[in-house]
Amino acid sequence: MVTVGDVHELSQSTVECSSFQQPYIEKRRMSIMIRNTKYPTLLIVVSLMMVPLSGCTGLGSNVPNAKISADQTEINLGETVNFDARESTTPSPTIIDEFQWDFGDGGSKTTKQGITSYTFISPGYHDVEVTVLNDDGEIDRDSVSIFVNAPPTIVLEMPTFIKAGETATLDARESYDPEGAGVDFIWDFNIFSDSNNDGDPSNDADSSLDIAELMIEQAGNRTGSLTVVDDKGAISTTNWNLMVVSRVYNIVWEEQTIEANWNGYLEQGESVVFEHEPGLGGRVIQLNSTLTLSRELIPIMLPEDNFTFSLDMQSGWSTFASTSQDNITENSSASIDRGEMNSYPDSGYTLSADSKESIEEQLLNQAGERFGQGTWTWIITADQCDPDLPVDGVDPDQGNDWDLTVTVVVMVLRISEVGP
Repeated sequence: MVTVGDVHELSQSTVECSSFQQPYIEKRRMSIMIRNTKYPTLLIVVSLMMVPLSGCTGLGSNVPNAKISADQTEINLGETVNFDARESTTPSPTIIDEFQWDFGDGGSKTTKQGITSYTFISPGYHDVEVTVLNDDGEIDRDSVSIFVNAPPTIVLEMPTFIKAGETATLDARESYDPEGAGVDFIWDFNIFSDSNNDGDPSNDADSSLDIAELMIEQAGNRTGSLTVVDDKGAISTTNWNLMVVSRVYNIVWEEQTIEANWNGYLEQGESVVFEHEPGLGGRVIQLNSTLTLSRELIPIMLPEDNFTFSLDMQSGWSTFASTSQDNITENSSASIDRGEMNSYPDSGYTLSADSKESIEEQLLNQAGERFGQGTWTWIITADQCDPDLPVDGVDPDQGNDWDLTVTVVVMVLRISEVGP
C-alpha cells in the first residue's frame, strides 16, 4: 500500500495526440519520482494502469487502423487515380462504417466501400487522405501524396492573314513547361488533309521545329494545329486559323507589232525552214507576210523564177502561197495574210487571283481566243528557176535571192499587282 509519505512528487500532464486521433483520444503521461518506498514495482504497475490503452498507439480495443494506397502517384493533369483503403482494419466486434476521402484539391466523397477513383483537374502535389470510421464512432486516418503534372503552356505568334503565295512564320518558341522541363513540338499544317496518307488527318506531323515556315499558294482559310509535349508526356494542343487572301492585279493589253525578216539564196529544188513564236505572252490579232524574189534583169534569165512559201501553225492552221509577177516592172512575190485572228480584249480592269501565273493562264487561254498560239513554221522552196537550157554548158539561172518579211499584230498582256 502506498502512502502520501512514500511519494516525494507526483505530477500529471496532458498532451494532444496526432491529427489522426484528436479529439477522440488523449494520452496522459504520469511522471513519478520515488524516494524511500518499499514497493517500487507496485507503483510502476499502478502508473502504467493509469495510461489508457486506446491512445495514439492505436492499440485500443475500438480504434480502427486506416491504410491507403494508390495505383499511381505521379500523373498528368486530367488523368484518374484509383485509391484503395480495403486493407484498413477495425478491432472485433466493430465494423468499418464508412470511408471519408479528401483529395487535397477541394474534392471529397464518402463511400461504404474502401475503393474509389478521382480525376485531378489542378496541378501540383495533393495529399489524399482517407478517414476510416467504425460503428463505434472511432476513426483513424492515412494519406498518400499524388503529383499532378501540369501540361505545357502554348504561346503562339503568327499572322492573321497572308496573301496567296506568301510564307507565314508560325513562332512557338515562347511555349514552356510549368515545371521547367523541355518541350517538343508537333505541327499539323492542315487538320483536314491527311499528309502522311495513313487515313487519319488528325495525326500528321508536318514539322517538329519551334518555328515553322508555311507557304500557301491558294486563297482560303487554313486551319492547323500545334501540339506541345513535355518530358512526362503531358500534351497541350491548340488549333490555329490563317486567312489566305487573293492578290489583286491590274490587267492591261498593249498592242505591239512584231516583225521578222529572213533572206537568202536558193537553187531550184532547195528549201529552207524558219521558226518563231510571235504570240508568246499575248493574243495574235493580224498577220501579214510577203516573200519577194530578186528580179531577172538579164533577158537570158527570163522568165521569173517560181518559189513557194508555207506557214504551219502549232495551233492547227496551215496555208501556202506561190510567187507570181503581176507587173513586169515589179518583183515576183507571194503573200500570206490573215486578220481578225482573235478578238481585241478589254483592258484597264482588275482581277483577283492567287498568282500572276494563274491570271496569265486564264486570259491567254480563253476559249476561242487561242488562234496562232505556239510555234509558227515557215518553209520556203525554190520550185523552178527558168530557163533550164544550158548556155555554154552552164544553166544561167540556177537559183534566186529571196526575202521574207513577216508582220504580226499582237495584243501583249501586262499584269501588275495592286496594293501592298
